[in-house]
Amino acid sequence: MRHTKVKDLLSSTTTLHEVNVKGWVRTFRNNQFIALNDGSTINNIQCVVDFENIPEETLKRITTGAAVSVTGTLAESKGAGQKYEIQVSQLEILGDSDPEKFPMQPKKHSLEFLRENAHLRVRTNTFGAIMRVRSVLSFAVHSYFQQKGFVYVNTPIITGADAEGAGEMFQVTSLPIENLPKNEEGNIDYKKDFFGKHTNLTVSGQLEGETFAMALGQIYTFGPTFRAENSNTSRHLAEFWMIEPEVAFNDLDANMDLAEDFIQYVIKYAMDKCPDDLKFLESRLLEEEKSKPQAERSEMSLLEKLNFVLENNFKRVSYTEAIDILRDSTPNKKKKFQYIINEWGADLQSEHERYLVEKHFKCPVILFDYPAKIKAFYMRLNEDGKTVRAMDILFPGIGEIVGGSQREERFDVLVEKMKVLGIDEEELWWYLDTRRFGSAVHSGFGLGFERLVLFVTGMTNIRDVIPFPRTPGNAEF
Repeated sequence: MRHTKVKDLLSSTTTLHEVNVKGWVRTFRNNQFIALNDGSTINNIQCVVDFENIPEETLKRITTGAAVSVTGTLAESKGAGQKYEIQVSQLEILGDSDPEKFPMQPKKHSLEFLRENAHLRVRTNTFGAIMRVRSVLSFAVHSYFQQKGFVYVNTPIITGADAEGAGEMFQVTSLPIENLPKNEEGNIDYKKDFFGKHTNLTVSGQLEGETFAMALGQIYTFGPTFRAENSNTSRHLAEFWMIEPEVAFNDLDANMDLAEDFIQYVIKYAMDKCPDDLKFLESRLLEEEKSKPQAERSEMSLLEKLNFVLENNFKRVSYTEAIDILRDSTPNKKKKFQYIINEWGADLQSEHERYLVEKHFKCPVILFDYPAKIKAFYMRLNEDGKTVRAMDILFPGIGEIVGGSQREERFDVLVEKMKVLGIDEEELWWYLDTRRFGSAVHSGFGLGFERLVLFVTGMTNIRDVIPFPRTPGNAEF
């Protein structure tokens, strides 16, 4: 008999037929009731064992974490809080689990403990829910762009270009570390390296994506990116996934329209497809909030926060206007901000972004026209010579979630900006070619996928929304 998923059994419209289900034991109570989960849903199905028909040796092997195959009759449950149960006629142990050593016991574990057991944490309700939501969001990304006629482009993971100009990149080399070849100047001779030049793991697929947008019109990338930033915070990962669309002939306004429409689509998709998981994560978050001081508690539940994004148009505000608002705000005047806003040109922090969204405008906010000095070289310079056509989308509880811009399409202006910043033209000759041959207005944005999953699941540490987090000092699993 073919086995049926727990999710399908729980949504069945008929009973009193024989079924087979395979999964992992969550709990085994009173030598009779198995709570079985197979990962298809956050909900378990109760399997009622007739211990007179099951050998005692088999009963002893039904422990938390064991993999089992259960055959029996699907019946309406006599217990409260569950629709169906299986009256077991046959039970087979597929894989034993040592109850003394299995770390995922049916009790509350700290998130820190679960990170140390990342290979097993997905067997808990919390991480099962997170990873199902992550999967659905990933599909929604492709669904949105494919419906809109975008071309999916796989940009390189190994690159010689630093898109952000920050220099915090992981180097890729096949040179012998213990005996590096040197050139006549005494520097490392990268001409003898595998690629014949200095290469790194990518921080962004944007620059390569732009070249394809200049031929295919509208493209998107969705792949792994890397940053060697030695930061051990709840917001940073060394390896993460980025969603980056690039669209020819789109100006900044069209770019903001696209970003707003896209992010509302994927959030609604997750809410439609994962109601049980999100309901569980909302309850989990409410329990977590109870342990916090009143002043630190969120004013919105998880589902309220998601609906807040869906039901409100995003307010578009210039950086200059935002600085004026923040400078005159009560927390700034009373020095309650950790970073006090004194003058135009300050790089906004998460506390400032959240104030604008949660306290002042009370809706998602898109900030635009940032100072050129705090933004990347490829962003289009405005006529004032001080600001660029950049935009960031700010969300409640998280601050910036999307960053993008209209790209600098003017060859001479782009070259001048690169000179000022010391960016080698020869290294990016191919990027400059897109401005030499048929240049056009174009725009794009980047959305860190884990930042999106963090927002949708209500988790507070980015290490908890990726299967195996890579952080400073940690490359386990």
